[in-house]
Formats: sequence, structure tokens, C-alpha cells
Amino acid sequence: MSSSADIEAALHAARALILADLTAREVADPQVVSLVEDAVTHRRWWLEQWPDGTEYVLGLVAQDVQDKLLEAYGRWPLCEVCAAEGDPHALSVEPELGPEPHWVCGKEAAVVAPVGALS
Repeated sequence: MSSSADIEAALHAARALILADLTAREVADPQVVSLVEDAVTHRRWWLEQWPDGTEYVLGLVAQDVQDKLLEAYGRWPLCEVCAAEGDPHALSVEPELGPEPHWVCGKEAAVVAPVGALS
């Protein structure tokens, strides 16, 4: 069972890695950072209910932010692997609920980067 300190460490790490990806793709404006904070707050509650979920929180926060961005701004992060083909689509997070999440191009079935390491 994870402690309160483990939960906070997992949340802080998730926040930092998601912000790194947003910054790498130049979309980390104040409104988007607020979406990240909302996702982290929501997942804090989730981890308080299921403390053993700390290894899954990074992927879940990434998906939460991706969903919020889709509602407010559009697809993110766009796949740069297929960008030249003129069919813009978003990367997805895999595994959907698992440790060590990464961004994947579903069209090419290609791993693009670990969450937090987009370029």
C-alpha cells in the first residue's frame, strides 16, 4: 500500500512529465497548465481511493489531459511520424492502464516516446 508521500511523489512526477510534453509541443500556456492541475487534483482523489495505483497515475493523467485538450482545443499530441502524409491524428497512451506509459502512433503501430519525453 502506498503512503501519502508516495501518492504526492507520483502526482508531482506525473505533473512534471506531462508539462514537459506540453512544453516540447509548445502548448503549455496558462489555460493548458490549469487543465493539468485539474487532472492531477482528480487523480489525487482517485489515488486516495486506490493507493496501489501510483504506478498507473502517469498514464491516466496523460489521458485526462489529452481528453480535456480535445474538448477545449483539439487533438494533442499530434503524430509527427505521419504528419507529412496530411492525415493529422493524435498519439495515444499505451498501456491504457499500466506502468511505464508511452505515446504511440496507432496508425503505424509505432512507439513514439515515453510519456514525458516527447520532442
